[in-house]
Amino acid sequence: MQARLDGRNAIITGGSAGIGKAIAKNFLTSGANVAIVARRRDVLDAAKAEIEAEGAKAGSTGKVIALSADIRRDDECTAVIDNIIAEFGKIDVLVNNAGTSQRGPFLEVSDEVWQDDLDLKLFSAIRLSRLVIPGMRERKWGRIINVASISVREPLNYLALSNSLRAALVTWAKSISVDIAADNITINNTYFCSTCLT
Repeated sequence: MQARLDGRNAIITGGSAGIGKAIAKNFLTSGANVAIVARRRDVLDAAKAEIEAEGAKAGSTGKVIALSADIRRDDECTAVIDNIIAEFGKIDVLVNNAGTSQRGPFLEVSDEVWQDDLDLKLFSAIRLSRLVIPGMRERKWGRIINVASISVREPLNYLALSNSLRAALVTWAKSISVDIAADNITINNTYFCSTCLT
């Protein structure tokens, strides 16, 4: 039985493809308004049309907005949240799903690549959560969902970058869960298998 999300507003990073797009479709058909965020405008527009078509088929009255942003940047995270609040009035659910898995031998991964992935996989989740939690606290309701990988339990070969940062994401979520629980805000991690998707 699918839970209903009528009246809820959700933001999904990395929402233009793969797992993020599937989550957006599920949320929309469950009654939520959905904001998908990614960098490429053309891919976002195509995803928005596909998600809307799925929602229409299910009889959903929810709305979809697509925002192009580089959430590795603090200012663009702020702009995304401001735009969604201007459109929907509030944010109830944040899905942190941004980031692909870059493969390669450890010694071939530069500091620049590590920093780029750190900003995308970990700091974007931290920054966006920091921006949405105050509103969730005021309303005494909120849900934050981090899309992690099974590699945090059993690291995968040639994925030191993703293994490490996904593990950091999971540990961070567990660390702040107690801080926000009293305000009826939950933060959970869900796990996928990157090799299962290829």
